[in-house]
Amino acid sequence: MTDRKTELAANLAKVEERITAACAAAGREREEVTLIVVTKTYPASDVRILSELGVRHVAENRDQDAAPKAAACADLPLKWHFVGQLQTNKVRSVVGYADVVQSVDRSRLVAALSKEAVRAGREVGCLIQVALDAGESERESGGARTSSEGRWRETGGRGGVAPAGIEELADLVADAPGLRLDGLMTVAPLTGEYAGREQAAFERLMDLSTDLRRSHPAATMVSAGMSADLEQAVAAGATHVRVGTAVLGVRPRLG
Repeated sequence: MTDRKTELAANLAKVEERITAACAAAGREREEVTLIVVTKTYPASDVRILSELGVRHVAENRDQDAAPKAAACADLPLKWHFVGQLQTNKVRSVVGYADVVQSVDRSRLVAALSKEAVRAGREVGCLIQVALDAGESERESGGARTSSEGRWRETGGRGGVAPAGIEELADLVADAPGLRLDGLMTVAPLTGEYAGREQAAFERLMDLSTDLRRSHPAATMVSAGMSADLEQAVAAGATHVRVGTAVLGVRPRLG
């Protein structure tokens, strides 16, 4: 076993122990939580090792990194998730490899994803990214900008739709050819009422998921929690956790 494979195997085992313990503490079965390894800034060789170690879900947040990596690993039994803010001019490329786009946050993006999914003959799963720092009905406040589409905002580099905008956007995804509404995603907010209250934030996301499933019963996926707060996400009821650093190590600085 190579040094890198040994390192990744040990890190995966530690993360697995954390998820298992969190599930036990929450009274949940381990099978209820899917681990997604976020491989951004790391090479295709690491993805290949992760696949050998049994990882089946990987995520990327930059198309310029993801596209060549996905192509290099096309022979592997992997499900690719796109988790970063997605510009519409990157949609054609992303639809070529992503099985799930977790960062759907505006109607223009839904339209672009639908067009390219139909063109490619693919069905792409979509999660509505929720900005919990936006407040329940807030449209704009310090440091944020809200598009003309209504409730999409970008704060501190994190996109998302305010809770009040979920239903409208979810209906658009559900009705769009080539797309499948899978559920909701969030990142623990750095500002607002949930700053420093990760579990409360994730519990709020679960409440929003319950609301969404009343009109879209199949949208059961709840993606929340990363290396630092996966336990809180599991305790709240997340179905998927996105872990990068705890598996792959501290990321190299991007030039």
